[in-house]
Amino acid sequence: MDVLIVGAGSMGTWFGDAIDARVSFADVDGDAAAAAAERVDGSVADLEGGRTYDVVCLAVPMAHVTGAIAEQADRAERAIVDVSGVMEPALEAMERHAPDLERVSLHPLFAPERAPGSIAVVRDRSGPATDDLLASLAARGNELLETTAADHDEAMETVQAATHAAVLSFALAAESVPDGFETPIYEELRRLARQVTAGTPRVYADIQATFDGADAVADAAADIAAADSEELEALYREAAANWHGGSDADERDADDGETDRDESGGDAA
Repeated sequence: MDVLIVGAGSMGTWFGDAIDARVSFADVDGDAAAAAAERVDGSVADLEGGRTYDVVCLAVPMAHVTGAIAEQADRAERAIVDVSGVMEPALEAMERHAPDLERVSLHPLFAPERAPGSIAVVRDRSGPATDDLLASLAARGNELLETTAADHDEAMETVQAATHAAVLSFALAAESVPDGFETPIYEELRRLARQVTAGTPRVYADIQATFDGADAVADAAADIAAADSEELEALYREAAANWHGGSDADERDADDGETDRDESGGDAA
């Protein structure tokens, strides 16, 4: 099977390496296409027109996936897929521009260097070509998570947009502290802040532009900042109910290294 991968970044390179097929890369950056082809023993293809392929995979930023599908769909003979990370717009564009082809949207829920991992999969119009590709991904140790485009995109509002907004907000608001003052929660947030800020800014900007979620984080932070003691306790209980099935957080001892106040007003040991 011949596969054209449009987009020779880290995700496109990962996909080319993870499938069992003859792979060609096309990219606006010719050097990137050549590097990706060399890494997976593939070849370089013309970005604008040229030969057709059994499968065309769009591995472009989510902000550009619908345009790329419109431009590249006629180069696919059997199937068109994407790994952009947003599913409803991508699949709508596939159906519009490739109504007779197999259509699958994939979202690897990990950075390429952390592969294998879970891959969200929507089989909008499956068939033998896409079944073979998915079997290749599963054979490499990836877990295929079958879903719908609507469920995926709604989940990404929390899993990506809200999560990234919370971590980036901490990274912007936090100040340096003397060595030895770290708590386990702070240590974990510091680790996450370093991990997120080591990434590609455009990727995080695209996620915020595509999915809602940041506003909810901002609203929650504003509520916390404006709350008095009783209101903050109520917000704490609401948060605990979201994550602990309604158990009363005040009845549990802290196990995260933070300090609780005892009844005398002193710090618990």
